[in-house]
Amino acid sequence: IFDGVKKINADGRLYGFLMGPDGLVQHNYIELTADIIDEYRNTGGFDMIGSGRTKLEEEAQFEKGMEVIRQLGINAIVIIGGDDSNTNACVLAEYYAAKKYGVQVIGCPKTIDGDLKNDQIETSFGFDTACKTYAEVIGNIQRDANSARKYWHFIKLMGRSASHIALECALQVQPNVCLISEEVEAKEQSLDDVVTYIAEVVAKRAAAGNNFGTVLIPEGLIEFIPSLKKLIAELNDLLSTPEAAQVEAADQRAWVLSRLSAENAAIYASLPEGVAKQLTAERDPHGNVQVSLIETEKLLAEMVGNRLAEWKAEGKYTGKFATQMHFFGYEGRCAAPSNYDADYCYSLGYAASCLIRAGKTGYMASVRNTTAPAAEWTAGGIPITMMMNMERRNGEMKPVIRKALVELEGAPYKFFASKREEWAKNTCYIYPGPIQYWGPTE
Repeated sequence: IFDGVKKINADGRLYGFLMGPDGLVQHNYIELTADIIDEYRNTGGFDMIGSGRTKLEEEAQFEKGMEVIRQLGINAIVIIGGDDSNTNACVLAEYYAAKKYGVQVIGCPKTIDGDLKNDQIETSFGFDTACKTYAEVIGNIQRDANSARKYWHFIKLMGRSASHIALECALQVQPNVCLISEEVEAKEQSLDDVVTYIAEVVAKRAAAGNNFGTVLIPEGLIEFIPSLKKLIAELNDLLSTPEAAQVEAADQRAWVLSRLSAENAAIYASLPEGVAKQLTAERDPHGNVQVSLIETEKLLAEMVGNRLAEWKAEGKYTGKFATQMHFFGYEGRCAAPSNYDADYCYSLGYAASCLIRAGKTGYMASVRNTTAPAAEWTAGGIPITMMMNMERRNGEMKPVIRKALVELEGAPYKFFASKREEWAKNTCYIYPGPIQYWGPTE
């Protein structure tokens, strides 16, 4: 219908502008009526408004944005996204306020990762939907595993850095193994330690005649293994240099090895070539390694298999070990929203409009007390600057919103930790099934 640029006219009606091939707005706009909007209501909506990965960092970008804003007669912008997008919102708000441009910028917390939250922001929309969707599919796999009784399923779950999704899914489906990246880092576990832990669970279940199971793996696990975290940090700095851009792909491994510190070079050289190549793949727009491209599930399945083969040769293991690998990512973040997320989004949107009406800028919409009935929810706003800290990005220190990681002293993790030995030994699977929209289980 239109290409992502919208405007509220003086008459209060919302219009969508068509973009020409030269990037300029064509003034044959289409009024967004209730009939059009209703087609997208409670369906997610990002297929309508689109999404972008552009990082706004330079003054020229801020000024170009202002040029478009004036062209369209916009008074306020609502930036919907995670920690990086809302970092942009904060910087943009501060810049426009300093220049006295009269344009307000409001943020809304949107990420399935669950890592944009604090005392004022209880959760980001999308997390509840994604976890319910992943839990349904994991439950399906567990039912099949309990029927076929011949496969170990290694399942990597989207979630970028934090392990919130893996932990929440574990609480919903009760797998045999769930790795928590934050715990791996806190205990300074090596890759070998992780492999040994999984192999021991496999061996114990095999001794009871259960040659099947499920292993949940958070997407960012690699970055939390202390030795690999140091390697990745050095790789991030190394690959951000102009010299790195000139290296041919065929020569990259040798070039990297020649420039890493001795300790990190030894770790890099010990990795399977495929994983090493994935660690040096093109960075995301924020300068981070693209952990979704690292096939951690295959790496762990292969290494566990090798460990069990060693134990079998030594007479310590007599079971069978066959694997299936999965990566659940887009299946969850594109799902039709749960009732909770639909209600939460209406409330966040309303709160954002109230912040605009109140003349605020640089605030994030906040809705609290969301475990109570919706009539008892509390709407408000929080200055985004309160969430900022300094982090290294593309080799430079920059202000960004701090990611909220799994708290090892928090109730969700403590409950999981109290149950995992039982879940590892026994088959305690839960099969949640699809998201329900009506009835007592909604």
